[in-house]
Amino acid sequence: KNPHRVYDNAAEYMRRDDEAVADAMKLRFYPLVPARAEGTRITDVDGNEYLDLLAGISVLNVGHCLPRVVEAIQRQSEQLMHVTNLYYTAPALRLSAALAESSLGGKVFLCNSGAEANEAAIKLVRRARPGGRIVVVQDGFHGRTYGALSATPQESKQAPFAPLVPGFVVVPKDPEVLA
Repeated sequence: KNPHRVYDNAAEYMRRDDEAVADAMKLRFYPLVPARAEGTRITDVDGNEYLDLLAGISVLNVGHCLPRVVEAIQRQSEQLMHVTNLYYTAPALRLSAALAESSLGGKVFLCNSGAEANEAAIKLVRRARPGGRIVVVQDGFHGRTYGALSATPQESKQAPFAPLVPGFVVVPKDPEVLA
């Protein structure tokens, strides 16, 4: 079997996924196998079209395959693809400076994912207030890393990995409580 071949339909992709992907890594909410996308529209391998209300889990807020973004990615990839944050790069410095200047006057921490950003936030809180508790909202999802999972008050996601990092206080999704 060639694991890189393209399957004929969504059912075949899902069957192969069941065979090859660990259950702990699955967060599939809908049986969608995207083939291409443009703007806010996604077309699956069976030719069905969907409106993407997730925006790639909030990383594609400008939409899929926006020509200006595709061109910028192509230009950058011709110069430098990925470099660890152990080195200085002009794009990272430009982005960091722009974010720092437009924020509350602080510095920035560039991350690869929301889970990594949440891990950094947890560390910052613990550093600033050792032993302090962190408030999280009921049914929130903060990522699959250990700390972020500990901040995700969903029994179905946490139970297989207990015991978790302590110190999180869960509050209901109620604006009155959060005010």
